[in-house]
Amino acid sequence: MFAYEFAPEILAEFMPLVMFLGVCLVLASGYPVAFGLAGAALGFAGLGIWLDWYYGMEFFDDSLLTAPGRFYGILDNQTLMAVPLFVFMGVMLERARIAESLLENMAALFGTRRGGLGYSVCLVGMLLAASTGIVGATVVTMGLLSLPTMLKRGYDPRFATGVICASGTLGQIIPPSIVLVLLADQLGSAYQQAQASMGITNPDALSVGDLFVGAIIPGLTLVVGYLLYVAWLAWRHPAAVPALPEDRSISHGQALRRALTSLAMPLGLIVAVLGSILAGIATPTEAASVGALGAMLLAIAQGEFTLSRLKEVMEGTLHNTAMVFMILFGASIFSLVFRAYGGDELVHHLFDRMPGGAVGAMAVVMGVMFLLGFILDFIEITFVVVPIVAPVLLKMGLDPIWLGVMMGVNLQTSFLTPPFGFALFYLRGVAPASISTGQIYRGVMPFIGIQVAMLAILALWPELATWLPRVVYGD
Repeated sequence: MFAYEFAPEILAEFMPLVMFLGVCLVLASGYPVAFGLAGAALGFAGLGIWLDWYYGMEFFDDSLLTAPGRFYGILDNQTLMAVPLFVFMGVMLERARIAESLLENMAALFGTRRGGLGYSVCLVGMLLAASTGIVGATVVTMGLLSLPTMLKRGYDPRFATGVICASGTLGQIIPPSIVLVLLADQLGSAYQQAQASMGITNPDALSVGDLFVGAIIPGLTLVVGYLLYVAWLAWRHPAAVPALPEDRSISHGQALRRALTSLAMPLGLIVAVLGSILAGIATPTEAASVGALGAMLLAIAQGEFTLSRLKEVMEGTLHNTAMVFMILFGASIFSLVFRAYGGDELVHHLFDRMPGGAVGAMAVVMGVMFLLGFILDFIEITFVVVPIVAPVLLKMGLDPIWLGVMMGVNLQTSFLTPPFGFALFYLRGVAPASISTGQIYRGVMPFIGIQVAMLAILALWPELATWLPRVVYGD
């Protein structure tokens, strides 16, 4: 037998890592995220105070526990005011049945071509992403409307489920995206912190508009990647994506006119929201209010606006907004406790020792975020991981817009990656019993590959994310 002497200084050094792993286990347990996050953090805070008392060491700096000030700052944050407005816009458009009209007319236009329904789903997913940004509603709507038709017409179930899930998650990266709003808030704070630590007295700012503009080209490139995959499948495996029989009752010109008419309303809303941001007429928060009003006007034009429906939309908005802010409160407590354990210094020390410098550190962060996407939601990753790693990465000289877009594309995979991808669960809930969960998992794999390829392209050519903001804002 040999004796082992406990060394409290080693525990003190690695306590932030123990805390991070412990919180990840709590989140993966299925307990409500906001309360699990805050409860675990407070538990570790109590442990730190006890360790300080028991060992007479400085495990934990409880002077950093300033949660009330953090909470007030969150509620007073102008950037986060866009969240309930964009949620309202998305829920209202989902209730107005914009997607139904788009899918029907796009299918009539492209359906007679091999892979036509796949093209239609990709394009409608892109348009809904740019006008609603709500992944669950998009996946469920397209699953209910297009999946039965695709299966009936002989489409491979794996492709049909995969393209619906992937297209439904485009709302994570194509603006106006709630993910980008939350990322801009976290990265903006991290950017200010990084510049302050470098002694910059007049720091630059990162806005939601910066990320919105930076994400436009990568988001559209991702859509092109999906369309190219559908085209390749139609060429190499035509039996998997057969053409629909031609409808003799409607000419191609009529189908085109109907498609353009159904496109007019969501495109008008997209131009009003994104156009006002790009033109510098409105801030993203102001543009979100324009979008909310525009969504109500579209619902009225569709004949889908009633007081009972407005009540449903408001209740849905309240529920989603409350969830986001409660998670943010819990994440703020986690961040404070993590810093009180010296977590910032530990992360900085680890990144400084990492081979490859900023490139190596970025690769590790992207890999960790991708793996966490298997078990955690994008909101949890945004609020827990980003505040820890972003200040260090930005201090190493990385462009904040490029970093935000890279993280946004990476977080999009958290909705697709088995076994806990939320888009997979949404589609599983509305898919017929003949579709197995394994088919859904296999169906999304090519699209996950396309997203990983998009990350590689962005890593090699950062200008895809940084060029347009320079042009628009003249930096």
